[in-house]
Amino acid sequence: MTLAHVIGYPRIGADRELKRATEAYWQGDIDQQALEAIGRDLRLANWAAQREAGLDLVTVGDFAFYDQVLDVSVLLGAVPARFGAEEEVARGEVALDTAFRMARGRAPSGEPAAACEMTKYFDTNYHYLVPELRPGQRFRLASSRLFDQVDEARSAGHPVKVALTGPLTWLWLGKGRSDAGDDFDRLALLDGVLDVYVEVLQRLAGQGVEWVQLDETALVQDLPLAWRQAFERAYHRLQAAPVRLLLASCFGGLGDNLSLAVGLPVEGLHIDVVRAPAQLEAVLDRLLPHKVLSVGAIDGRNVWRADLALLRERLATARMRLGERLWIATSCSLLHVPVDLAAETTLDAELGSWLAFARQKLDETAALARLLDGRATAAERDRVEAASRALQSRREAPRLHRPEVAERMAGITAADIRRRSPFAERAVAQQRHLALPLFPTTTIGSFPQTAEIRADRRAFKAGELSCEAYEARMREEIARVVARQEALGIDMPVHGEPERNDMVEYFGEQLDGYAFTRFGWVQSYGTRCVKPPILFGDVVRPAAMTVRWSEYAQSLTARPMKGMLTGPVTLLQWSFVRDDQPRETTCRQIALALRDEVVDLEAAGIRAIQIDEPALREGLPLRRAEWQGYLDWAVECFRLAASGVRDETQIHTHMCYSEFNDIIESIAALDADVITIETSRSAMELLDAFQDFAYPNAIGPGVYDIHSPNIPEVAWMVALMEKAAERIPVERLWVNPDCGLKTRGWAEVEPALANMVEAARELRRRHG
Repeated sequence: MTLAHVIGYPRIGADRELKRATEAYWQGDIDQQALEAIGRDLRLANWAAQREAGLDLVTVGDFAFYDQVLDVSVLLGAVPARFGAEEEVARGEVALDTAFRMARGRAPSGEPAAACEMTKYFDTNYHYLVPELRPGQRFRLASSRLFDQVDEARSAGHPVKVALTGPLTWLWLGKGRSDAGDDFDRLALLDGVLDVYVEVLQRLAGQGVEWVQLDETALVQDLPLAWRQAFERAYHRLQAAPVRLLLASCFGGLGDNLSLAVGLPVEGLHIDVVRAPAQLEAVLDRLLPHKVLSVGAIDGRNVWRADLALLRERLATARMRLGERLWIATSCSLLHVPVDLAAETTLDAELGSWLAFARQKLDETAALARLLDGRATAAERDRVEAASRALQSRREAPRLHRPEVAERMAGITAADIRRRSPFAERAVAQQRHLALPLFPTTTIGSFPQTAEIRADRRAFKAGELSCEAYEARMREEIARVVARQEALGIDMPVHGEPERNDMVEYFGEQLDGYAFTRFGWVQSYGTRCVKPPILFGDVVRPAAMTVRWSEYAQSLTARPMKGMLTGPVTLLQWSFVRDDQPRETTCRQIALALRDEVVDLEAAGIRAIQIDEPALREGLPLRRAEWQGYLDWAVECFRLAASGVRDETQIHTHMCYSEFNDIIESIAALDADVITIETSRSAMELLDAFQDFAYPNAIGPGVYDIHSPNIPEVAWMVALMEKAAERIPVERLWVNPDCGLKTRGWAEVEPALANMVEAARELRRRHG
């Protein structure tokens, strides 16, 4: 019998129940007992869904109130000293509030402290909390949550497979503190980490767990020799644990780590054959005869329906060669897709027939396993036929391709992807028009989306508020935001984006080729959920999208108003993208649409335009050999969007919560006049790249961590900017938050921005 399972399942709930409960707890509206009860109900519902779909094992350990990597840090007792949790670690039970303070700087109990750094998880749109590591660090089992969840699942009668971030990947994702020095070897901590993992595995075995899935996604990246050797050492030690280990690799192919992975002393190996289909044959040839192979054949990263008939044909050889040693799974955790397509009652029927969300992917996984065994039910055979019909209709759908888009794409020239003059000349022209002071202040774009704004948007969408009334209220909010920025002394204000729901969704709603769901929420980090659009066809901008809002905001102030757009790479990366043409082709289509918007903003008198590209770094392939090809077209798409304006118009871009140092030359190649980046959580370490690379344009290293409710002090921000001034000439430095302020409240934002403006004034006094 071919066994069916998933690598992980969404934890947010079909209606974002976890988000609502967690935020209610932070706000004091419910207590921890109520929050824990909601978490337990969600876990039970998720396990029940897996069993109802016909999966043979339920996955335990994929639930987290904030982040699964953070949970492993807590499990290992890897809590930085500033959170004052030494006693909690010593008694083996780190409090939930301590984890929340690590994630966001504060919680209902405990003293506020600087939150841990957050960055993107491999090449996904999910953010994780970076483990903080230091020389000589000690580890110990410091949480019982995983074991409690195993008891819950077993008490409910479910067969359990535990999923846990693997020890090497946890270290790989971690970062040494800056005071540890650049030569700090994280692998020096491996033995201590393994001590705890062995203890965890032994305890799980005592609970009756047979299989433990260790997610070692680091194996799909380029690993130094020392790390390869560490994998061998680690798993030879872990093999003594009285459980069966499934080594899981996701998001790509094993590549040059294939021999290493198949040779490790584990009972099973999971591979991703969605991202790397060619590796299946190589793994089959190398797999030892006693090992299980879990084939990740159902796409865990995208929403398109699986071609079950085709997959049955492709996997027939694997089924013949492996027999019952073949497992069928999702390519990765379903954390990255929405929960349930059944909720989408208003989605266009044809498009809906092409899709599968997490709940439907459970059915696909189970059906594929039974198809391979020849034991599919009548309903499952019907599902295969329905999938084949739907996929054929998608291939033939005329709305996917538009001749005018192809014609315009063919007409792109080299002149379209470069500004008219070099930065040095543009900077002079821009300063003549903008007349900005030294250390100019600005924000990243969005301001707090209050309950009133959200209520107005809901009422408008529900037809309870007329378009005229809705727009009048948005103009009132823009006027308030502009007035507040003037009072604070912000040099380059923004309109605050009250009319926007999400930085991708808002633009996708106004572009042909995009479709939207009502409940297609996906976790981005913690309680932050996004609703990625579905990019199914050729992209066209029917009309201007932002011009009238920016034009109105500019009419309210003599200061230069900054227009706000989401960049082409981010509109691509943060969508569920069509898979019937190269991603770079789709990205160029988006860039052309945005180019029209940029030109229209300039014509309306907007002299500074920000084109956000927070997703540029995360789009990098996981293998370095493939980077340049991606960066070439990603940079070209940004420049295609940005280069239609005159020298006097200042182009900004923004990036946040990613590692940029290794692609700094490509960032410079964007040729944005000003780039704003996240540096507050990482204590300006992102600027280390500028020690060896003379970044040519202006930069705003974010000095205010907007993901924490803590209000930054003036002295702290001044100190960060002084560090930046050691690497960047002060004439090219801006002062700004590290991200948009949408998720914060005005009670936090106004004093924080007041301190930021005062920090800029102090810097002018020092350097003027």
